[in-house]
Amino acid sequence: MVIKVLLVDDEPLVRAGLRAVLEAQPDIEVVGEAADGAAVIPLVRSLRPDVVAMDVRMPLMDGIEATRAVLRTVGSPPKILVVTTFENDEYVYGALRAGADGFLLKRARPAEIVHAVRLVVEGDSLLFPAAVRDLAASYGRDRPANEAHEALVRAHLTDREEDVLRLVARGLSNAEIAARLVVGTETVKSHVSSVLAKLGARDRTQAVIAAYESGFVSPS
Repeated sequence: MVIKVLLVDDEPLVRAGLRAVLEAQPDIEVVGEAADGAAVIPLVRSLRPDVVAMDVRMPLMDGIEATRAVLRTVGSPPKILVVTTFENDEYVYGALRAGADGFLLKRARPAEIVHAVRLVVEGDSLLFPAAVRDLAASYGRDRPANEAHEALVRAHLTDREEDVLRLVARGLSNAEIAARLVVGTETVKSHVSSVLAKLGARDRTQAVIAAYESGFVSPS
């Protein structure tokens, strides 16, 4: 399968660099570019990318608002990777809470960029789990923890689903969780899907943020 990527960044050099890295891979194709988040929705609808690599800070519509807009208005939306200069950025955390699937540093090495795109498409692992944990420690505590806790209580996770959520929050892949719990990978996939459905989470990233903000998992 060829992964189709849309690049959204107001810096032409950043877009050119990402395009050069990604198009060097036989399984990745850059299908389009935009200079601002305001242009994302029509391009997503016409190009149907699998992944949108989107700058978190742009002049007209930033990556947070663009992420919300895509997820709110596009059926079967693409995975969204926000592109940022600094990982410990409240804007990045805001984009993840809005539904972005992960983030990518502008200074990342080519292999890391390619890995990030492939990983969010596969959806079996959390991208940069330590950084997500640090973001939750820095900014999650400012959220209404009681609201997040009540949502987790209403989810009525089983004991095994709680075990799976803890391991997902630590960044383990489905295969690693299966080995840890001594069950099959398909069983883990089923548990992860159930956790996401019960939490109303789009993907692993949103489930992990919910786990941290509710106090179910400690960032420390």
